[in-house]
Amino acid sequence: MTPETEVLDAVRAFNRFYTARIGVLEEGLLDSPYSLTEARVLYELASRAAVTAAELARDLGLDPGYLSRLLKKFTAQGLIDRQKSPEDARQHLLALTEAGRAVFAPLEAQSRAEVADLLAPLSPPDRARLLGALKTVQTLLTPGAQAGPVVLRRHRPGDLGWVIQRQTLLYAHEYGWDGSFEAMVAEIAARFITNFQPNKEACWMAERDGDILGSVMLVESAPGIAQLRMLYVEARARGLGVGAKLVAACDNFARQAGYRAIRLWTNANLLSARRLYEAAGYRLIESEPYQGFGQSLVGETWEKTL
Repeated sequence: MTPETEVLDAVRAFNRFYTARIGVLEEGLLDSPYSLTEARVLYELASRAAVTAAELARDLGLDPGYLSRLLKKFTAQGLIDRQKSPEDARQHLLALTEAGRAVFAPLEAQSRAEVADLLAPLSPPDRARLLGALKTVQTLLTPGAQAGPVVLRRHRPGDLGWVIQRQTLLYAHEYGWDGSFEAMVAEIAARFITNFQPNKEACWMAERDGDILGSVMLVESAPGIAQLRMLYVEARARGLGVGAKLVAACDNFARQAGYRAIRLWTNANLLSARRLYEAAGYRLIESEPYQGFGQSLVGETWEKTL
């Protein structure tokens, strides 16, 4: 199977899954007498102050003849009103009547309730992952669409469990590190949560369109000394400046919290991270070979004076 065929089959499989999951294969959408297309037209009319049939056909990708028949049906049912456009007498502006809004309101309410039920079992991090995935799909399949900016936020419940999993998978895949690395990051995360000092410590998550791209934490190491810990950036986000944003957040927070220096521990083979630290003004002060994570490594301590 070629990569192109694999992607094609995966998209078709998802389409089959999702259309069945949200009930659009049923004869009437949401147990109503309206098809999916009819309900979507009602939605567009309810969401816009006024729109022409030509605009609806263009925006929804509908055949103008088919849409014309559908609009005549709605007009006969008293659901829509037509008024001549003040800019072009050849065009008619369409809008829902009070009867049309009364028909649409329960469809909208039921649709929102069903989606809420669909999302209810998901944890906050999983909801963030879903939101990011949906936005990614929309961006990738919309010609000319631009992804949003990378933003930082403070950690929320569930985030550090996500960080442990993502860091473990990333370093296992890219460097072959074993389960002892997962044990270490889990211990660091647990200690951070248990001993968290909001005025002296912080954790940031980097996101774009709700998709988590990386994270870092800053903790107190000794009086006047902060420690940068667990910096990571998702492979798909490299080159976006995510790591630099996270390191800068640590520097700014440390200054405001009154620290006089920041230290960090890394490994000599993590070349991208080393370049990032050096560019941010950190200097290497100690290195030592050791056996860890199933590898022969060289641990390094870096420091930056604030």
